Amino acid sequence: MKAQLLWNSRKLNDDKTPRIVYDLAFSPNGERLVCGFGDLVAVWDVAKGVQLEELRGHKGTVYCISYAKDGKYFASGGSDKQVIIWSSETMVGTLRYSHNDSLQALAFNPVTGQLASCSASDFGVYSPEFRSIPKHKVNSRILTCSWTNDGQYLALGLYNGGISIRNKVGDEKVKIDRPGASPVWALTWHPSRDQIVVADWGQHLSFYALNGSPSGRERALGYDPCFVNYYGNGDYLLVGGANRKAAIYSKDGIMLTTITDQPSWVWCCQQQPGSNVVAVGCQDGTLSLYSLHFNTIHSLYRDRYAYRESITGVMVQHLPTDQKIRIRCKELVKRLSVYRHRLAVQMPSAVLIYELRDDTQDLQYKLKQRVDMKVECNLLVVCASHIVLCQERRLQSFTFDGVKEREWAVESFIRYIKVIGGPPGSEGMLCGLRSGEVVKVFLDNPFVIPVLKMKNPIRCLDISASHGKVAVVDETNLLQVYSLSTKELLYQEPGASSVSWNTQNEDMLCYSGGGTLSIKTANFPPHQQKLLGFVVGFSGSKIFCLQGNVISSVDVPQSASLYQYLEKKSFRDAYAVACLGVTGTDWEVLAAEALEGLDFDTARKAFVRIRDLRYLELIASIEERQRRGENDKNVFLADIYASRGDFNEASSLYEKSGQSDKAIEMFTDLRMFDKAKEIVKRSGKKSNQLSKVQRQEAEWFKYTNDPQSACEMYLAVGETIKAINIMGHQNWTDRIVQLIRNLDATQVKELRHAASVVQEQKDQWEYAIEAYRKINDLESQIALYVEMEQWESVFNLCKEQPDLKERAYVPYANWLAEHDRFEEAQQAFHKAGRDGDAVRVLIQLTENAVKETRFSDAAYYYHLLSMQHQEMVAEATSDEERDGIVEKSAQCRFNAEVYYIFSFIHSYLIEPFTKTPHDALFNMSRYLLLETRPLPRGVSKVLLFIALAKQSRATGAFKLARFCYERLQGMVIPKQFRKAVDRESMTIRAKEMVDKQELLPLCYRCSASNPLLHNEGHRCSTCMQPFTYEFSSCDMIPVVEFFLDPDMSDEEAIQLISATPPRDAQSDIDHEELPGDVQRMRLSDEPRNSERNLFNEKLLNFEAGSSEYVPVIADRDILVAVDRREVLVKRWQFPRRFQFFKIVASEGQIATCPHCFQFFNADEFLMRVLEKQRCPFCRTAFDTTTRIVTSCW
Repeated sequence: MKAQLLWNSRKLNDDKTPRIVYDLAFSPNGERLVCGFGDLVAVWDVAKGVQLEELRGHKGTVYCISYAKDGKYFASGGSDKQVIIWSSETMVGTLRYSHNDSLQALAFNPVTGQLASCSASDFGVYSPEFRSIPKHKVNSRILTCSWTNDGQYLALGLYNGGISIRNKVGDEKVKIDRPGASPVWALTWHPSRDQIVVADWGQHLSFYALNGSPSGRERALGYDPCFVNYYGNGDYLLVGGANRKAAIYSKDGIMLTTITDQPSWVWCCQQQPGSNVVAVGCQDGTLSLYSLHFNTIHSLYRDRYAYRESITGVMVQHLPTDQKIRIRCKELVKRLSVYRHRLAVQMPSAVLIYELRDDTQDLQYKLKQRVDMKVECNLLVVCASHIVLCQERRLQSFTFDGVKEREWAVESFIRYIKVIGGPPGSEGMLCGLRSGEVVKVFLDNPFVIPVLKMKNPIRCLDISASHGKVAVVDETNLLQVYSLSTKELLYQEPGASSVSWNTQNEDMLCYSGGGTLSIKTANFPPHQQKLLGFVVGFSGSKIFCLQGNVISSVDVPQSASLYQYLEKKSFRDAYAVACLGVTGTDWEVLAAEALEGLDFDTARKAFVRIRDLRYLELIASIEERQRRGENDKNVFLADIYASRGDFNEASSLYEKSGQSDKAIEMFTDLRMFDKAKEIVKRSGKKSNQLSKVQRQEAEWFKYTNDPQSACEMYLAVGETIKAINIMGHQNWTDRIVQLIRNLDATQVKELRHAASVVQEQKDQWEYAIEAYRKINDLESQIALYVEMEQWESVFNLCKEQPDLKERAYVPYANWLAEHDRFEEAQQAFHKAGRDGDAVRVLIQLTENAVKETRFSDAAYYYHLLSMQHQEMVAEATSDEERDGIVEKSAQCRFNAEVYYIFSFIHSYLIEPFTKTPHDALFNMSRYLLLETRPLPRGVSKVLLFIALAKQSRATGAFKLARFCYERLQGMVIPKQFRKAVDRESMTIRAKEMVDKQELLPLCYRCSASNPLLHNEGHRCSTCMQPFTYEFSSCDMIPVVEFFLDPDMSDEEAIQLISATPPRDAQSDIDHEELPGDVQRMRLSDEPRNSERNLFNEKLLNFEAGSSEYVPVIADRDILVAVDRREVLVKRWQFPRRFQFFKIVASEGQIATCPHCFQFFNADEFLMRVLEKQRCPFCRTAFDTTTRIVTSCW
């Protein structure tokens, strides 16, 4: 650091004694300086060093000065016990007040503008908004004071060594007792944090936090301090006093450097705001102003740059990534040097050696060695295991242990040192001397080796990457480049102030001077551009420029050097330059030039760089051909010109080399057919070559949307199918039809293709039929008729060729199935001999219906499956196969019945409205829950219990409802029903736990009442007689199933029953004829005749409470005696036996479907038939001729 005296002034009293400068203060803008000269207050213009005013208002010595933060006022106080507040604008005192003792310190609050004035016995805080100035007594003499940066607290330094911290109104908040401490003569707060630095006359510097706790190490000064102030935003301290010096300390209290030495005590020193200027006041009446200049301490090695930061720190920067690391040294950094992984930092008492850590990818240094030595040097150099100190004409080499190994002496002052590398411990250094000599020194060699002798002093130098050349800049700004092997001057350039070789290219360097950067490659003229600063490094395409102590990297494309090499056709050198950094366009130019120059190695590398796969494939192809022995350069160049788009030149080279085929192929690929035809004619090629060109021309017409020309060209070369494709794509049906009629019947392939194209046209399928008829293709005709759903034509063709019947009836069956004509579809499958397909269609339909919760449709499809299996029984080849089919038929019928009933329950719960009565829903839910066989997929017991619980509550079956809700508690209930189920589960408990008696099902065989739900299922719990239900509401009907004697056939039983004439009008059964050939029968309450007793005896033949079911067996006598109108028969198809039912009570009317044999309530059944003309279960259509059997009970 260098302190430059700007101006000074000294004032004496009349008796020649000095007017002591005890205190001074800068205005906030730094333009004015106020200080006390004895009993005078002097105001100075800082920039000009001129005294502006000399204020006389005190009658004694001025001890303290303070400037307000807003710059409007400043205050002074002294031994006359007076405080004067002066106007900064008028230089007139605006306020005066007094204390009981002499003033020791003044301080303006930086926020509120309050003025703290401290005397020997008390202190006061003046506020502009109040007239009175409150005074506060203290128990010790006040020597100094300072406000915190936020203006909240005032610190007082006391004679007894203590510190008192007060708030804005003067109340003590913190008291720092320092037993045995000396008087606190100076203190100040840190500008950005709550830390106070204290200087006492015990010759110590101490640090405390706002709460009074120590916040740093106490430092010994060795003298009595008179002032302490912060410098540089709190990074440093200004300290001085009885040692007659003003010095800069670190913020931790470590002595760094001296600003000035004075012949007397230094009482005050402050920094000018916003600058490096400080003012110093002394005991001998001298006021001095100094400008502080900090030298740039830095070092560069390749891509690492180290420089001094904030006097006590070192910043290391990795230039390519701009990564930085700060090293805190806590002492003045005097010199530094960086080399490879080493960093040397010289401080006043030691040299610190740092090492770059290898265990991390980050830029991190660790301290390797501390070399204790106090030595002054001009330059410092660090190597792998040594440090080298330069002292004017001497070089000294030390190990990291501080041992001096070697010393060299030269004839002149050493101006510049450059480490040129070498093995560890044997590194070499290139030194430039003031005498103009360049010498070389090796650490393991005691001799100085002369290299060059210049006429003028050396300013800087650098050596090339391979140490073959050296560049030197002298004091006349002349750059000279020499060959180290021959000592020959290669070239020289004027106007250079610094120079640097490119570390990646032996023939390239850059130099700067006069605001211009010059890049010189080999012997080519230099390329220049504007640049501020000095060049200190050159790596690849990055140039490192130093401006002040800031180094920056500048990306400089090497385009100029690249084109210079390309002009000389030196492609390898051009590639080496391009690798340093050029634009993408430059790489493209290099690749193209090298390729045209047939330097395939360089061209390949360049194309790899720009990722041009097309040219890389071309180069690989040419090299492969070279390996096979082909060496015609004209052909290679023709390939290259063709790839670049210079087709005419390529064609000329191909023809010149006798490779006209390649020229024809090239122009054909380019769709330049006229030129291709010209080459064909010129070369005398055969007609097939011309046809090939014409064929490709047709393809081009096709893709260029010229179908007319393409079609004509295809027909001309015999490509009929391709012509047909174009006609079809353009919907030229008339032209296709004309072509069909013109083609010969032997052109089967063309006619079939024309037919397939024309049948894709809308409503033009008859022309396809015409083509198929021309080649007698019945199979394609059938396929087309099937596609057009012309079934009559299909069947007519089948008559001509019966073996195609399957191709006709299978699609017909699928079409019928798609239109819900399943019975006809099954018949069609049968005709096609595809019974398995019929079944698979129905199975798929049932699965889809269940997945989509269309349970009514699922019931219908299962009914059809049952009937389908029933029809397949006759085709069974064994009893085992027949039994399996019968079992499948029964299971399908069971599934149909369950899905049919569940469809009403599902609709009731899911849909918002339903037509089904409550009693029917009650019976249906109970019917399915009584089922002992496993319910089919999709039938939810949860929904069954929910429906039964609701209907049980509605019909008065409260016991059953409670049972249902209890069962639901253990089931997973759908989200939409949870709240309702939980609510009803609670409210049902308020009902009586009984079921209405009339709801209990009655057995029509034993007349016993049964529970609504029980484990026996659809049987009486007393006699085990199966219940019979009608399918309108699942209500029980008063019939009992009876069975025939084993030796009696179904047909005989029908004859015996039918042979009995019906009872007359006086009988207990009334017969009524209804429209539509429907019969209604009513039963009276009169007792039956004696014949009926035969059936009743059989009916009562059971053992109550037995688990065995005793069926009713009817013999011939019973069948002859029974009234045929009291018998219901389900006439099942073989092999299943008929089912016979006897009406045993007169309660209502029942109807039987003649197709599915289900029982229904007659009124409900007739209403459904009249509404939809079909059975609600099997969906069999009814017409006016269908006879519906109805019976009364």
